[in-house]
This record gives sequence, C-alpha cells and structure tokens, in this order.
Amino acid sequence: MKDNYRKTWIEVDLTALYKNYQIAQKAIGDKKIIPVVKANAYGHGMIEVMRFLVEKGVSICAVSLLEEAVSLREHFKDIKILILGVVSEDDFDVVSNHKLDMTINNLATLKAVLKYDQKLNCHLKVDTGMARYGILDPKEVVKAVNKLQKHPTVKLEGIYTHLAIVDENEAYADRQLEKMRKIIQSLTVKPPMIHISNSSATFMHEHKLDFTTHVRLGISLYGLSLNPYTPILYPVMKLKTTIVQIRLLKPGDCVGYGANYCPIKPENIGVLPLGYADGFLRRNKDGKVEINGKIYQLVGRICMEACFVKLDDEVKVGDSVTVFGGLIEIDEIARHNQTINYEIVTTMSSRIQRRYFRGETK
Repeated sequence: MKDNYRKTWIEVDLTALYKNYQIAQKAIGDKKIIPVVKANAYGHGMIEVMRFLVEKGVSICAVSLLEEAVSLREHFKDIKILILGVVSEDDFDVVSNHKLDMTINNLATLKAVLKYDQKLNCHLKVDTGMARYGILDPKEVVKAVNKLQKHPTVKLEGIYTHLAIVDENEAYADRQLEKMRKIIQSLTVKPPMIHISNSSATFMHEHKLDFTTHVRLGISLYGLSLNPYTPILYPVMKLKTTIVQIRLLKPGDCVGYGANYCPIKPENIGVLPLGYADGFLRRNKDGKVEINGKIYQLVGRICMEACFVKLDDEVKVGDSVTVFGGLIEIDEIARHNQTINYEIVTTMSSRIQRRYFRGETK
C-alpha cells in the first residue's frame, strides 16, 4: 500500500548534503563535525539524514530536544547524541538509560546533576554573550568543570558556547571567542570536546581557533547560509507539487477565499495541492512557482491545503511544479516572506512526504 496519495512531496538530495559536509570538513582540517539534526534535520528528515551520515562513517550528532534524542537512539544504538536544549531533572534517568549526552545550561541544572548518582554524560554550556542558555560567570564555569570532573558517575564529555553574531559584528564575536579562550586556558584538565562554531563561524572563525576540537554544522549541512562569507554550497531540498485542476476564469469570476483575485480577461487558473497546513504559509501570496522551466505567478489567498497559479496554455493537468529548489531558490522564498531560510525549511510539515535520492551534483 502506498504511504503517500497526494501529489506534493519534498526531494532531499543526500549526495548534495554530504558534499556540504565535506566542504565544512575541508575548512576545519583535523577537527570533527557534529551534524545538527534538530527540528527534523531542519525539515529534511532526521532519521533518514542520520541513517545516510552514519553510513558515511559519522558517529555523532546534536539535537535540541530529549524527544528527538530518544527517537534517534531507537534507530542508532551506538552513535553519540548530544542534547543542546534544556533537560529537566525529572528526566535524567531517561538520558542515562538511553546513553545520551545532555547539556548543563544553568547553575540549577548543575546542582541537580552533581546530586545524581547514576551514569550521566554531560556537556557544560557557557554563556559568552548570547544571553540564552549557559553559565555566565567564568569563575562559576571553572568551578563547575572541576566538580564535574571529580564526580564518580557523571562524565563531563565537553564544554561549549554559542555565538550570537558572526559576520555582522566581528568585534562582538571576537569578545565571545576571547572569553571562551580564557576559560579553556584556565582549566587544569580540559574536557575531550570543546566546540563553539555554528555553520557561519565554521567557515569564518574556526581556522583561527587553536583550542577547539569540534564544530556544530547546522544550516550549511543543508546547503543554506546567512553568511556571505560561506563558500558555495549544494542545495539539498526541493519542494514539488502538481497541477491537479485547471479552471478557465472569465471576467467577473474570482478565485479563493475573500474573492480577492478577479481577472479582467479570461485566464487559466491552476490548483496546487499545497497550503499553509503544509508550511507553505499565507504570506507566500503573490509568490511564484516553476513549471516546465518557466516562472508562473501565484494568485489569490493560500488555503489550508491548496493554492492557485495563473497559467498559460502550455501547462496541463498533471504537470510537475517546483515551488523552490530549482529556478526559485529557498533564499528567494525567504526574502518574499521577510524571514530567513531556516524558517522556510523547518516549517515544512510532516504531512509532506520526503523522497530521498543520491543525485549527481556539478
């Protein structure tokens, strides 16, 4: 039995994804990459992406939620899985039983971890200027490292921070990096993993960091970036759909909720089975799509699971439509939506089937 009946799908090019991984690896030399697969691998499919990377020899990844980590552990028994987000004291047993790595994000969690009497792998998060998660006072960080390293059952696997800004304010980024450098230098025994760089910093700052061991590769693994200094990457995701109906509208006819698009001359209007419940949000109104190598205009309002496109006589029912990932790039969709490429890919609903292939990239 088929598991997908609607003619809307996402194509994920795993070969392109691995080429992006290799580009990052070349940039950091002998250091190691922690692929970040949170938010369903930024919308690309967490399990399938990790299955492919494990096949390529990758043995570590990072997620945001404990739920994500548990799901991964069900499929991958031996890889290291780091939880970047907050873990409640009530859930330490889940982390321990599934042999996961959790993050100590604040002093309250540190206190709870130090009282824990079972095996527990931890990373310590330092707040160097993001003001989101992490321990702020460098002296408290050093004390925490010393206490954790003496604990009989808790193992300090790593220490890390997160940069608030990379390319727009290098002075601020440099202050964060220097704060972390001083903390690492003050440690008598350094944890085995020290990581700072996200995707942008991997290409812009990591080459000058002589005290780190890993980078966390997120959005650039999927061929996207917000940093103009990032090298050319390979697009990984395409959103595809199909013309399922064509109506000839005459003057006086209107299309969609609100009847706010009413042609003044006869027009062919195609229906696409894609809408805001799929993550193709209402603000995509007046956007564009690609059909048979040409660009066509969306019209009317985006419905929950349908939208409309103005057509010429060349387009037929059943023709494939590329919403993004072809002539129309994800960054163009993001600009139209007045947002960032992260939001476009991560909001793609699980209702849309992911189709994985290993394409040939130029």
